[in-house]
Amino acid sequence: MNPIIKEITAAQIRNVPSFKVGDGVKVHTKVREGDKERVQLFSGIVIARKGHGIHETFTVRRISYGEGVERVFPVNSPNIEKIEVDRESEIGRARLYHLRDLKGKAAMQVNVKRYDSSAAAEAAKA
Repeated sequence: MNPIIKEITAAQIRNVPSFKVGDGVKVHTKVREGDKERVQLFSGIVIARKGHGIHETFTVRRISYGEGVERVFPVNSPNIEKIEVDRESEIGRARLYHLRDLKGKAAMQVNVKRYDSSAAAEAAKA
């Protein structure tokens, strides 16, 4: 890759918290309405991450009034104020597109990561 392009893209990449597919996240986005700007929250489950570097995106899905809503966010967008990780999960897939076919509570259930108390105690000692 051209060193000039590398330098420009390196300046655009943001430091975001680590999250993976299956995690519950809250994405704080900037919304401009006329001359006013406010922060809007979009929370849900990350069902996909694509791309790399400056072109990386992630898809968040939630159920709103009984209807599934998905939104794709660029990871390095200046319109994202912050990303909070609500809950971590353990999944066995790279993409969770199968959640689109599920209804009700099942559409938002993923295996929540359980922390073993003995493992946490050993980590605290080290």
